[in-house]
Amino acid sequence: MSKKVYKGDVIVIGGGLAGIVTALELLNKNKKVILLERSPREKFGGLARESFGGVFMVNTPHQKRTGIRDNTDLAYADWCSFAQFSDEDVWPKKWAEHYIQRSREDIYFWLRRHRVNFFPVVHWVERGYDVPGNSLPRFHMVWGTGQWLADALIQALEKHTHKNNLELYFHHNVQNLQSENGAIVGCDGVCEKSGEDFSAQAEAVVVATGGIGGCLEKVRNNWYEPWGEPPDVILNGADPHSDGRMHDAVENLGGKVTHMDKMWNYAAGVHHHTPKFENHGLSLVPLKSALWMNYRGERIGPMPLISGYDTRYLVEQVCRQKEKYSWQIFNWKIAKKELAVSGAESNDAIRDKKLFAFLKTVLLGSGKLVEKLTQDCPDFVVANSVGELVEKMNKLQGNDAVSREILEAEILRYDAFIDRGAKYHNDDQLRRIAQLRGYRGDRVRTCKYQKIIDSKAMPLIAVRSFVLSRKTLGGIQTDLDSRVLDSQGEVISGLYAVGEAAGFGGGGSHGLRTLEGTFLGTCILTGQSAAAGISKGK
Repeated sequence: MSKKVYKGDVIVIGGGLAGIVTALELLNKNKKVILLERSPREKFGGLARESFGGVFMVNTPHQKRTGIRDNTDLAYADWCSFAQFSDEDVWPKKWAEHYIQRSREDIYFWLRRHRVNFFPVVHWVERGYDVPGNSLPRFHMVWGTGQWLADALIQALEKHTHKNNLELYFHHNVQNLQSENGAIVGCDGVCEKSGEDFSAQAEAVVVATGGIGGCLEKVRNNWYEPWGEPPDVILNGADPHSDGRMHDAVENLGGKVTHMDKMWNYAAGVHHHTPKFENHGLSLVPLKSALWMNYRGERIGPMPLISGYDTRYLVEQVCRQKEKYSWQIFNWKIAKKELAVSGAESNDAIRDKKLFAFLKTVLLGSGKLVEKLTQDCPDFVVANSVGELVEKMNKLQGNDAVSREILEAEILRYDAFIDRGAKYHNDDQLRRIAQLRGYRGDRVRTCKYQKIIDSKAMPLIAVRSFVLSRKTLGGIQTDLDSRVLDSQGEVISGLYAVGEAAGFGGGGSHGLRTLEGTFLGTCILTGQSAAAGISKGK
């Protein structure tokens, strides 16, 4: 069978957000672009398409309209606090600073020019536990979720003045890079739909293939060593095509790949009710009024686990347990007000821009979602008493690990604090709930001191939660033009990396943690930088 050969000015490997932005900006420079994507066309946009669509930005008009007085110095300090960079993290720090300085102009206004708008209320996430995080709300949610974000930019490609300069190829699995005299000049692979081999040639190649989160074997092999062995069960919250193959190809050609043990996983993963691949998981947004228990039914602590402060801390604490899965205990009333699933798929009112339907869920709760998950998700257990709940929890897990006496005592102790009144709430979870409800973005979706055992809030619900893979914070090291660097810090001619493949800039611009909403933003910035660098001949 003959090999298909493509030729252009630039090859972009990967059709996620970073690849799309790179291609779009290259078209603005009248470059001939070949974009190769392994997935079918309906998945054009990658994980960004499936995301909730939150974007971290600093000093925006949205913030100013709601009285949030942000500034770049404060935001950079918050970023570095969460990142805990080492002295060797020169390029990650530069990318972090670049993001903070350019998020308003190159992300916020750039997206607005492409018909992307945001909720009027800016959300406040990753406030920090013992490590300070976001001092102010910066999480701007796209109206239409990540699906509209992807569609808006895809439409910009399709309607571009130079759209004839773009060649789009789906089902194209790139397997290696071509090198001549130390420069990267193309790539080879196979079309998985036809079985035909192909070769693509260009003056520049941009790697935009995501991270390793879709390959659970690589997630385990790169597990953060201080946490011990990885959990027995890890759910896949990425995509099987995010397998790190291009990381290996770049490394084989001398490129530097760093910080691959730094990952952004989630602690509240559950099995997808209609899985599309093996170990397919959903990421629940942990309920703030739920009690988070270990495998025995003991409350994980001493600092109670509650979302909104430090996602990495939640994963770390679950991984420090003897059995590295957990339970969340709550009731129907709590679930109706607080239960949510991250991503476009489970947020149809926002995704489809149905304002009335969205306002209805805010005012009346998400009863439809609760019913769906309690009926169809295998990790949900519903009961009318603690004894029945424990029996079902143990049956689900296939052992007798959960103790009724322990679980009931934990619940009653928590409920007793609520009965004593707010001025006697000597419990860190209740204190944090009070703080969360002080901000309007959290108040509408957080219960006001709701007991677990409450005859008016039944039935009881337990959710078995697993660590879920998501993002790879490390990656291919790049400079501020998104050029790939070798182990000596020298540029590899013709080779660029963007988005998650580049560790979201510099091989790890987030360090240990992210302030959330920064993934989409870094995909945009690194794509813009690559296109600008290529256009300048860098």
